[in-house]
Amino acid sequence: MDRRDNTPVENAYIKDLQQQSAYDYTKDFVKAEDGKIYRVPYKTVKEVVFTNLSKDDLIDIEHCARVQYRLLLQEAILRAKIEFVWRRITITYNPSGADNGKEKISLQGIADFLAGEGIRIDPKSLQERDCDYYKEIFSYQFNPPSIRERPPYSYSPEEWKAMKERWETRRVEGDNEKRRKFMEWQDDYARSHTELVSDLPINFSEKKELTFVEKIFGSKKKGEKGFWFHGV
Repeated sequence: MDRRDNTPVENAYIKDLQQQSAYDYTKDFVKAEDGKIYRVPYKTVKEVVFTNLSKDDLIDIEHCARVQYRLLLQEAILRAKIEFVWRRITITYNPSGADNGKEKISLQGIADFLAGEGIRIDPKSLQERDCDYYKEIFSYQFNPPSIRERPPYSYSPEEWKAMKERWETRRVEGDNEKRRKFMEWQDDYARSHTELVSDLPINFSEKKELTFVEKIFGSKKKGEKGFWFHGV
């Protein structure tokens, strides 16, 4: 007697298509500050920070790197960072109940996953907040880099704002000086290898002969005053 269950097994692919067709994707369109309309897969996601983790759980840097990589393999986890020195884990994820058609995960699901990797979470030592996906993630990744400009290391934003114009001017001057030196070298090479450039329409510029002092100490730039030995 055939005792097999005659209930048809629903194909996972068909089930996924049905879930996608039931979701209203027109909700994913947002109007940006520039007036353009973008479609973003998320609206509001969650960011959770686990602190005060045990040194016995975060064994070493290699262990942290493996766990971070496995976290990022989860479809519902958007960003993950494990800081071994500070014993801290920061995760941005798509929470359960979010209004989107993407894979979701709960806070308990994250805690269970980390427990499976040997990291125990203290519920009293976590901080969670809402994260605007468009402003904090989408705009940062896809808008021009000028919106996320950061001052150089050891400079405050106020100091960098005051010195930026002067620094940019000096950078351009440095690039021009490098190009001038390269053109001089190129000119000297062509002079000493005329057989290689005999067929090219090259007009050699008149080269200034350096004095004995300039050959040893270098030449002083126009407008410079004082001692210039070795660029001082």
